[in-house]
Amino acid sequence: MASPNGSMSSPNGTPTKITQGSHTKGGIGESTLRPDGTLKVTGEFAYSSDMWHEDMLWGQILRSTVAHAEIVSIDTSEALATPGVHAVLTYDDLPTDVKNYGLEIQDTPVLAHGKVRHHGEPVAIVAADHPETARRAAAKIKVDYRELPVITDEASATAPDAILVHEGRDDHHAGHVPHPNIVHRQPIVRGDVEEARKRADVIVEGEYTFGMQDQAFLGPESGLAVPEEDGGVHLYIATQWLHSDLRQIAPVLGLPEDKVRMTLSGVGGAFGGREDLSMQIHACLLALRTGKPVKIVYNRFESFFGHVHRHPAKLHYEHGATKDGKLTHMKCRIVLDGGAYASASPAVVGNASSLSVGPYVIDDVDIEAIALYTNNPPCGAMRGFGAVQACFAYEAQMDRLAKKLGMDPVEFRQLNAMEQGTIMPTGQPVDSPAPVAELLRRVKAMPMPPERQWESSEGADVRELPGGLSNTTHGEGVVRGVGYAVGIKNVGFSEGFDDYSTAKVRMEVVGGEPVVTVHTAMAEVGQGGVTVHAQIARTELGVAQVTINPADTRVGSAGSTSASRQTYVTGGAVKNACELVREKVLEAGRRKFGSYHPAWATAELLLEGGKVVTDGGEVLADLADVLGEDAVEIEEEWRHRPTEPFDLRTGQGNGHVQYSFAAHRAVVEVDTELGLVKVIELACAQDVGKALNPLSVLGQIQGGTVQGLGVAVMEEIIVDPKTAKVKNPSFTDYLIPTILDTPTIPVDVLELADDHAPYGLRGVGEAPTLSSTPAVLAAIRNATGLELNRTPVRPEHLTGTSLSEA
Repeated sequence: MASPNGSMSSPNGTPTKITQGSHTKGGIGESTLRPDGTLKVTGEFAYSSDMWHEDMLWGQILRSTVAHAEIVSIDTSEALATPGVHAVLTYDDLPTDVKNYGLEIQDTPVLAHGKVRHHGEPVAIVAADHPETARRAAAKIKVDYRELPVITDEASATAPDAILVHEGRDDHHAGHVPHPNIVHRQPIVRGDVEEARKRADVIVEGEYTFGMQDQAFLGPESGLAVPEEDGGVHLYIATQWLHSDLRQIAPVLGLPEDKVRMTLSGVGGAFGGREDLSMQIHACLLALRTGKPVKIVYNRFESFFGHVHRHPAKLHYEHGATKDGKLTHMKCRIVLDGGAYASASPAVVGNASSLSVGPYVIDDVDIEAIALYTNNPPCGAMRGFGAVQACFAYEAQMDRLAKKLGMDPVEFRQLNAMEQGTIMPTGQPVDSPAPVAELLRRVKAMPMPPERQWESSEGADVRELPGGLSNTTHGEGVVRGVGYAVGIKNVGFSEGFDDYSTAKVRMEVVGGEPVVTVHTAMAEVGQGGVTVHAQIARTELGVAQVTINPADTRVGSAGSTSASRQTYVTGGAVKNACELVREKVLEAGRRKFGSYHPAWATAELLLEGGKVVTDGGEVLADLADVLGEDAVEIEEEWRHRPTEPFDLRTGQGNGHVQYSFAAHRAVVEVDTELGLVKVIELACAQDVGKALNPLSVLGQIQGGTVQGLGVAVMEEIIVDPKTAKVKNPSFTDYLIPTILDTPTIPVDVLELADDHAPYGLRGVGEAPTLSSTPAVLAAIRNATGLELNRTPVRPEHLTGTSLSEA
């Protein structure tokens, strides 16, 4: 059964057999500790904001104070005249004709030109010998704006006379959208919804609103650009994808990619917010202009403007079901606000649409998802990537249907749960375990926490009450609620993207002992890849001593640390490279010792504990003797099975690599008079395929769960609908869960191997972010009887204040 620290089990599935190096300490399946863990908790870890260079300058960005305006003029003379200032750059100072960048659509200007499209857009940059000098100089830049009407929602974006956020669009999505202010549209049509509706005994419809969430990483955007003697630049940066940054940076600088060197620096969290560029190009421009190293560190206010956020969404859903509880059809429309620039919006639309049904069997669907261009803050990648918003809506619909049918909400979900072999709405078969019903059974079976525990223990502990340490309730009006939810998330990049990773593995003898070095460009953002890669090398090569080289662009791309893909794809690349190294080592052994023992030619040979052994355990040679003074090094790419784009008319296509599933049970206590919520417990059951590092798996599940809790009850960037200005760009007003808000999170981990994945693993980090939010909302509904169709839930929503008044 589950425990607060988690449990592992493999029902109805065969654990993946791992033989090579399986007895080497610190290999696959062990809870090895992170090499950076102690440094981080003691404050000794070097983050990118801690970097320093002799004779370093400081960069500062001037940002727009309005959301939509023509730039009439920019006067930098007073800033340039400030003592200590070395450079002030605007759009006109950019060195090449390439002045825009972007992940997929290059629509984001390095510095604003002609007009600004959102509050906080970069307009000018300054380099000075002290950070305060740079800030004062930036404040002296005079920008004359002529304000324009703002586009803030679908009505204003698609009106016949709507101002275009981007004039003259020529990107590859422009031809299939009904309006230029729509970034991307993805319909999915399967079966016949109108005919299926006739079979429904009950139909429920719902309108849902999902607020704008911030990634809220604790380490602000920062980096150091150092000019080099050959005219290039070396950028030390906290990012999620070194090679994607490189692809966007080099053309703007007018440099070949081999003259833009990039090294990963300490990353203080990411969650999607570092997929897009922030200060990378600005630091490089200033360094090349001044000939000096330039460091830029955002303060928290800047950080809220300096990266994309999670798309807020409006979702309309209709479901039908027969009186015995079988789903008949689903129709939905999802409108995502992408803000001023495209970022990852097209891919988020693809995810939201293709996963909008949830982990259920529905043969007849009519789905439409769009993302808008508006003058709101740009939105892009965040943990869960489009599936989070959809899960909030479809899980609320499941509860409404169950209630209308008089059925238990868990049993209703289990009755309609998908399984291996289910056909997705896109026509893609699910060809690996999909234990949705089992996850629900397990999470429901977990022991319930004690009721009114502040009364059951000696002495009332205010921390157990809604309101916590603020002591705003004493339990008179507290009601308990229980809610359930389950979600489905894709793993890896989708829709035909060439998703691959590269790993370089070297084995040699140092000091008489075999040593393995692993080098990838994987961004370690806290997910634990530095641990897993060493575990893979120990397992595949049977060598205890493994060194992980710093990530940089001297090795091929590892892709982005996002989409729950790194353990799958870069882990797969490390495994593949290790296998090739092993083959070369064994071949060297055969050439050197094969004539002395027939097992070299006839037996299954393994590397174990620094030795070559047969499958029967007979030691044939020490690896040090096999290698001698030679080193074996392999750099190898690895790709998972291909995907394909969704049809732009029907949405059909095998667009995803793998699916992951998690279920939650939320237990809340609500003071219905004061509108205060205390989440007591968020129990989770999740299938991870294979837990390569069980401790890290539990950490990812619990971390994702807490992020879902945040958007359920507290996290939302508030944008003024009249001015499109952000009203709460600070941790004073944008609240995130602390340890005092975090409930008990017991976890039950299943390991049902996916035969298509390395070691049978399944991406872990995102799925729990999906189902925790609707589970909390379901529990609050259960406690209060209120409909609650938006996130986050605020006190005024629980005490009778209308949403319009709130």
